[in-house]
Amino acid sequence: MDHIVTLDSRQEAALQAIADQFIAQHKGDPVKALKEMIVLNGHLHDRLEAMAAPRRATR
Repeated sequence: MDHIVTLDSRQEAALQAIADQFIAQHKGDPVKALKEMIVLNGHLHDRLEAMAAPRRATR
């Protein structure tokens, strides 16, 4: 883990609401939702790395 993020109570409540919605989309299965989130994060990480690669090459 690169760094720890601290949330205030308002941010925590908003995050909880989004998490509940995401789990509901997966028929209430938190493991299935977690697996999809891991896959989605992997795709986003790959895209961010691809965007950063050209900038690293020009330095």
